[in-house]
Amino acid sequence: MKNLNFDTIILGGGPAGLSASIYSARGAVSTAIIDTNMLGGQPSNYLELENYPGFQIVGGYDLMEKFEEHADKFGVNKFPMQEIQNIDLKNKKIITKECEFNAKTIIIATGAQPMKLGIPGEKEFVGRGVSYCAVCDGAFYKDKVVAVVGGGNAAVEEAMYLTKFANRVYLIHRRDELRADKIVQKRAFKNEKIEFIWNSVVREIKGENLVDTLILENVKTNEISSLNVNGIFPYIGITPNVEGFSGQLEQDMSGFIITDETMQTSLEGVFAVGDVRKTPLRQVITAASDGAVGAVYAVKYIEVHKEVVI
Repeated sequence: MKNLNFDTIILGGGPAGLSASIYSARGAVSTAIIDTNMLGGQPSNYLELENYPGFQIVGGYDLMEKFEEHADKFGVNKFPMQEIQNIDLKNKKIITKECEFNAKTIIIATGAQPMKLGIPGEKEFVGRGVSYCAVCDGAFYKDKVVAVVGGGNAAVEEAMYLTKFANRVYLIHRRDELRADKIVQKRAFKNEKIEFIWNSVVREIKGENLVDTLILENVKTNEISSLNVNGIFPYIGITPNVEGFSGQLEQDMSGFIITDETMQTSLEGVFAVGDVRKTPLRQVITAASDGAVGAVYAVKYIEVHKEVVI
């Protein structure tokens, strides 16, 4: 097994991690990114972004490619597709199947993932009618009927995206009004392919080989009904990607990492940036901002603790 030493190791190669790597490398410290997948994170799956300054509309993959090219310019060491076996944040050690990484600072940028509905049929039909990525799977539902669950920006935007393919998109929300931004709501209400099912939750996903029926419950009347669909896309929130190190540092009740304004966690020399931390807004721009702040203060930490030997 190889032993590799770096000043800063960044866990996660999405917008927060890539931004952190740029600022870290520019701070003249040796920098590495480790990710269990390819770099780019969730935005790589977004068809379009229209709220990243400087780009009226930009493909998610294209934007993340530019982030990665920028990191390459400063000589960031990249280790994608790693099978991580152990993460010891206190001692700043990460062991993968191939290498043992040691660092003076660690920046956690592992992001978050969609929450599951936790209902019968959900797990069984993943890939057979249950999907958490409309951009990834939307084309499979050409001329079909699908449902999106949720009422926030992600749910409404993905519902609109799905109308490019599906004949009908049901948007199921447990309340009687959406939580999405007003401009996003306005577009959805104008879309004739979207039908809203209010005050309702999905209790079960049914089908033979593929999804064909949803069992719904009206939360106000307790009425049970069925809805025939070919697919369902839950967008009810997110949960932090903290597997492998949860409990090693301070987190909130939902598992998100608590940081101060410099992105410092409860562990000295360990920072957290982007969607994995407790933050009021989770967007590509805020993730990139977090990465910049965290990396700058990670570099300052190294400068103050020059005697640290790894």
